[in-house]
Amino acid sequence: MKILQYGYVVWALLVFVVFMLLFLPFFLLPPLFGQGGLRITYFFLRLWSWIFSKLNFIPYAIEGRENLTASKSFIVVSNHTSFLDLPGICLALPGQFRPLAKTELKKIPVFGWIASTATIMVDRSNPKSRRKSMNDLLETLARGISVLIFAEGTQNRTSAMLQPFKDGAFKLAIDTGASILPVVISGAGRLMPPGRFFIKPGKIHIRIGAPIAIDAQLARIDALKQETFNKMSAMLLQLQNPPLAAV
Repeated sequence: MKILQYGYVVWALLVFVVFMLLFLPFFLLPPLFGQGGLRITYFFLRLWSWIFSKLNFIPYAIEGRENLTASKSFIVVSNHTSFLDLPGICLALPGQFRPLAKTELKKIPVFGWIASTATIMVDRSNPKSRRKSMNDLLETLARGISVLIFAEGTQNRTSAMLQPFKDGAFKLAIDTGASILPVVISGAGRLMPPGRFFIKPGKIHIRIGAPIAIDAQLARIDALKQETFNKMSAMLLQLQNPPLAAV
């Protein structure tokens, strides 16, 4: 069994690297022709995610696509348990979006180049970087493009379903009036735990919830954050404890 496990890890790494390098020109070159070129980049990111899923036997079961509106931009708020989260979100969301990503990703060979092109980078320890990232998020939403923020701020390494949420996504929603789109991911951390060089095959579930509109009751960061936390907790419970089928 150990040999099979190690063999699978090597296979998954090969799939990751080979197709990442194969598609690299399509990730990096289109944005040189302007923001419109990122549509091509995201097409190939989605294609890479599909290939990675199929060849590694990691299917993503996606529910709730009816809650998406193609002509509307959202602040997508998701939990974060694994590096396997992002390929699933690429498959779940239509078109392009912009994840908020930590500058540490730049240190990853090859992938760091792609992250610099297709995400909004932030150094949370640098106030100037935080202000710039917030301005970039505002401009992205104004162009009608959704943004993705992992509300916990980092991968969840605890036994709790969700870690406490950071304020950023909710301040952005209140400042812009953009709706929160809650997304939960279940099973990714079991297949590829945070901080471990390990991966195994299996199914990952993604559920897209109904948008949370900003109204008078949710015009405070704490209230909006709590409402989103409660909804995402309920969604995760449903994924982890599905109702029994009627006999």
